[in-house]
Amino acid sequence: MPSYIELNDFLKINNVAATGGKVKIIIRSGIVKVNGEIETRNRKKLVPGDKVQIEERVFTVGPEVVREHS
Repeated sequence: MPSYIELNDFLKINNVAATGGKVKIIIRSGIVKVNGEIETRNRKKLVPGDKVQIEERVFTVGPEVVREHS
């Protein structure tokens, strides 16, 4: 089973915005990068080691935040 977390969930748990709706707006605005590439998909699957950047803030996806999916 693959282990991942979706981008919108990752940003919510890292308190990037107060609500899921605001997280979606941030993602769609084009200011979020995943591994150096602009990402506009809310449900982009992130795996441990991925780097998420929002303006000057950089987050690294750790194994503790991913879940197994069937």
